[in-house]
Amino acid sequence: MPTLLQLKNVTKTYGSQDTKFDALKNINLKIDSGEFVSITGPSGSGKSTLMHIIGLLDNPTSGKVILENKNTSKLKENQLASLRNKSLGFVFQQFNLLSKTSSLDNTILPLLYSDIPQKEHKKLGIKMLDKVKIKNKASNTPAQLSGGEQQRVAIARALINNPKIILADEPTGNLDSKSGKNIIKLLKRLNKEGKTIILVTHDLSLAKLANRMITIKDGQIKC
Repeated sequence: MPTLLQLKNVTKTYGSQDTKFDALKNINLKIDSGEFVSITGPSGSGKSTLMHIIGLLDNPTSGKVILENKNTSKLKENQLASLRNKSLGFVFQQFNLLSKTSSLDNTILPLLYSDIPQKEHKKLGIKMLDKVKIKNKASNTPAQLSGGEQQRVAIARALINNPKIILADEPTGNLDSKSGKNIIKLLKRLNKEGKTIILVTHDLSLAKLANRMITIKDGQIKC
């Protein structure tokens, strides 16, 4: 499989002089198209910083992030935003759904920044909700959904622009064990359908469900 994402000698430094702190130290990482990779490590290990850099939400202090053969360090902010919107779908622990907005309208929000005609938005949104088995709750607001259902809506939203990578940050952190297992099953199904999944979690039992597990400690990859 071709390499989809590559980090070359990535370091992220915070502070300056006496307060200087390297959250990431010389990270080298390749993720191929179609992989299911987990990134795990204890609190403060650097995994959240790594997730933000992989997701193009932050820039490394030094080194390169290459996504789909594009050196992102050479892109302007509007180019980064476009690449992020088209190539990456985000799923967060807190769901990040608009509280007074229906499941369907939450799902189609990313399309506001796409080239897809507005008349196609709702049709595509229903298709994504159906894909994650929650089409019957299209008109419900988050308050009318369980935690597991809210996360399914968040995954539908992540899928709406047909991204190459789904980046899931502690996606089961706010769910009961049954709902959490169902979300992992859904991610594994999406992976079998061709999506590249990057799961960031402190939960070792979840991390082991991926096809490849990367452990980070003190800002460095250990395995």
